[in-house]
Amino acid sequence: MSIQRPWLANYPSGVPAEIDLQEFSSVVAVLESACERFRQRPAFSNMGKVLSYDDVDRLSRQFAAFLTGDLGLKRGDRVALMMPNVLQYPVAIFGVLRAGLTVVNTNPMYTPRELKHQLSDSGAAAIVVLDNFAATVAEVLQDSACKHVITTGLGDMLSFPKSLVTNLVVKYVKKLVPAYQIPGQIRFNDALARGAKQTFRRAELTHDDIAFLQYTGGTTGVAKGAMLTHGNLVANMQQASTWIGRNAKLGEEIIITALPLYHIFALTANGLVFMKFGGLNYLITNPRDMAGFVKELGQVPFTAITGVNTLFNGLLNTPGFDQVDFSHLHLTLGGGMAVQRAVAERWKKVTGVTLIEAYGLTETSPAACMNPLDLPEYNGAIGLPISSTEVSIQDDDGNQLPIGERGELCVRGPQVMKGYWNRPEETAKVLTGEGWLHTGDIARMDEKGYVYIVDRKKDMILVSGFNVYPNEVEDVVATHPGVLEVAAIGIPDEKSGEAVKIVVVKKDPALTADDLRAYCKANLTGYKQPRFIEFRDTLPKSNVGKILRRELRDTPKTAA
Repeated sequence: MSIQRPWLANYPSGVPAEIDLQEFSSVVAVLESACERFRQRPAFSNMGKVLSYDDVDRLSRQFAAFLTGDLGLKRGDRVALMMPNVLQYPVAIFGVLRAGLTVVNTNPMYTPRELKHQLSDSGAAAIVVLDNFAATVAEVLQDSACKHVITTGLGDMLSFPKSLVTNLVVKYVKKLVPAYQIPGQIRFNDALARGAKQTFRRAELTHDDIAFLQYTGGTTGVAKGAMLTHGNLVANMQQASTWIGRNAKLGEEIIITALPLYHIFALTANGLVFMKFGGLNYLITNPRDMAGFVKELGQVPFTAITGVNTLFNGLLNTPGFDQVDFSHLHLTLGGGMAVQRAVAERWKKVTGVTLIEAYGLTETSPAACMNPLDLPEYNGAIGLPISSTEVSIQDDDGNQLPIGERGELCVRGPQVMKGYWNRPEETAKVLTGEGWLHTGDIARMDEKGYVYIVDRKKDMILVSGFNVYPNEVEDVVATHPGVLEVAAIGIPDEKSGEAVKIVVVKKDPALTADDLRAYCKANLTGYKQPRFIEFRDTLPKSNVGKILRRELRDTPKTAA
């Protein structure tokens, strides 16, 4: 298939058409390079404690030596990590990778059923878990192949006596650690001490080695492990780096990492890209505590922040956020879900910085498209295909569609996953022999190469034969001043097949369904207008704040 690349003519100055894939042989090589160049610079900060690049180098070596020396894990073995954003996380990630092993990132909020599936599916030989979530591990351990459990407290990597006080408060005052028993468990700090006595043997890794099993698709069926190789992650880091590196000052960047590092967006965009720049990842352990989050933002001269639409919206609606010092901020990157115009415009007004939308998937490590950083204002596009990336809008038969027509967004590039772990049939459904990944997103491309997401295939609402795309309805409703959050779904209707329903969280308590109907009538054509309106206190969201439309469809309530 011959692919036109109109986007290349519209790249920002200095962004190459192709990246240098050979600069780094692995994610570990990126870490080693950063530690050499920025050894005394701060790398990660959390709860008042800072780890320098030298600290990360030393501690991750110790953890790697423990895994191979004490536990006897062999190249390619899987190690699950089940923690929020704490300092143990980067130490564990880089330790696992330096040992030649594969990281299985695990959501700490998993139920026993979800964790059992992920442990058994991945065949993880070991797991590192924060005490707060260890009871879940204890419940499913006997049903998995996991032989080794490393546990850690929230304060374990803080300085004494803060480490002791933090752990005591978390366990006995806040009672956030349910009782658990795991015979033979090893404490994280003990593992580091034991590793320090072992000889660290550097694993020789290549682009083909699997770095991460990144699970995805849990809301649409059985969660599948996307096999992301060292080559995939290095490619995406290089792609993102060329895009944002022109504005980054080596060794001086401070990025707010509120999205969890177990999520591919934060892992690559924050953890790897800013490591290459010698930046500081300022870890937010509990971003849902918006008041506490805003207080922390007021204490650090941050230069960059990544997030999803709901995170930015939450910050904008938290008292005191508009008083934060944004004078150092030059990059705000939104992804993971559609950025709404109302949120983007308000962000620009409050911070003075454009909210740049990017697009990616777990299967693309994650970035595939990104808007230019010098964008003067929100444009509604997910951006241009990034360096070394091809994008094609295809019909259901795999034919490329002309510019401007809507079809499935397909992506090809060095960041596209190897496939799904032990699921060749599922892999074949989304990955063609020519390397095209079928994203399941409906999109169009304009003459300049900008890509616009219309919606997910499965989320599309069919009203009397007309396609209604939830994103469009949500974008309109979100601009109403009385609306805090909104989700649009399709529900069965005898007359039209499906009808549009919106579920709304109010900003203004006086807001009524009639207010919204009048607003939608003025802004949406007839078949797109919501027939049903429901008000709720909250919307169901994933671990990174993505609104789960499927849950709204599966648990209908009485609509107004």
